[in-house]
Amino acid sequence: MRLSFRCLPELVGHVPEPVPARAGFPDWLKAVPSVVASEFLGGAQVRTLKHCPPLIDALALGVMFRLAADLHVADGEISWDWSPPVAEGARQTRSPIGLHVPEQATGVPFGLPDGQFVVKFTNFWTVEAPEGVSLLFTHPLNREDLPFRTLAGLVDCDRYRDGFVHFPAIWRDTGFSGCLPAGTPVAQAFPIRREALDLDIRAMDRSELDRHMQVQDGLQDDPGLYRKSFRAPRDR
Repeated sequence: MRLSFRCLPELVGHVPEPVPARAGFPDWLKAVPSVVASEFLGGAQVRTLKHCPPLIDALALGVMFRLAADLHVADGEISWDWSPPVAEGARQTRSPIGLHVPEQATGVPFGLPDGQFVVKFTNFWTVEAPEGVSLLFTHPLNREDLPFRTLAGLVDCDRYRDGFVHFPAIWRDTGFSGCLPAGTPVAQAFPIRREALDLDIRAMDRSELDRHMQVQDGLQDDPGLYRKSFRAPRDR
């Protein structure tokens, strides 16, 4: 599936390009050990989440949008020192981050502290998807290390292909202080075909139950069975 991204001509080379999510695995994943001793199992060695293909595949899925400039956070204030080229006549902000006033989040259960603004990461790229395809924009999956949480939204990017989709987020870690560097992932996007779902819900029949038991027994005997037998090849 082809997705097309465009920025204003003056910003080429000045804003981070969207990248395949698989190109930017977090540093903490690289540092996670493969096996560790479990005190709950008497010191027995157990495999870590590094051996969980569904978690790894979620990190690698779709497209990652990245922060345009360094953000400096101190005493609850966010600042930046970034001056991209001016695009004459363009109506796009030159700020890497904006906000929604607290009243715009009235009644929503997002854990927004009283009086806190909802931040909004600026996206400098339009996105065009094939006919019938929408994009789900959400917080980078499994990235609880980030001090914010991007809110999810679905956009029909086959139709809304010439405008910018920005990323509202709750700043969860109010004690965070320091620099959030340019290039930090702020949103992950997944193309989704707009098709009606047809749900088939019932109890397993005899053959389905037999196949289920074979899979369960196989996973018990070979912890790598899912990766080797049930996971589609990935283009890394």
